[in-house]
Amino acid sequence: MGDEDGKVDGRKARGRKRRAEIIEATLAVVQRDGAGGVTHRTVAEQAGITTSLSTYYFATIDDLLVAALSSVSDAYTARIRDIIDHQDDRLRGLAELIVESVGPGRERALAERELSTLAARRPALQPVARRWRENVAELAATVTGDPEAIAAIVAASDGLCTALLIDNAPAQADFVHRVLLRALGTRRPAPPAPHPA
Repeated sequence: MGDEDGKVDGRKARGRKRRAEIIEATLAVVQRDGAGGVTHRTVAEQAGITTSLSTYYFATIDDLLVAALSSVSDAYTARIRDIIDHQDDRLRGLAELIVESVGPGRERALAERELSTLAARRPALQPVARRWRENVAELAATVTGDPEAIAAIVAASDGLCTALLIDNAPAQADFVHRVLLRALGTRRPAPPAPHPA
């Protein structure tokens, strides 16, 4: 019985690893060719696997795109959760995260933006595409109880991400922080909110 359990666990681990490799390959294709370049064939070539193996793990192109966007979104969710839980100046933490999108994380941020925009036409992507906005709203709600200020911070964050990616705003955390403070309705940092229990 123990050997059977080990075989099953090993197969599951290999399956998770293969799935992660296909998701990474999908992101690489989006980064290189845009979301329109994602096919089972292009992803399989990128991953070095057969097309049939790609379709075994992800039956449709939407399944591939949702998994790719979820992968990026999960990473942002973890980062925002860390800011909420561990930083006193949460808007400053958000500003630093936004600025990272034009640094080493630029290619992933571009892929996330493209997939999020594609969600307007592909309903399967919409729940995952909303996650960034929901996470930023959750962070903003720890700084203010004003629903309009929360909406302004979410909108400013979205706009700043796009502006930085197209080189239309300074890629400086201080600048982004000041814009987020303006969205909040203040010019100076708010006093730290207590950490959630």
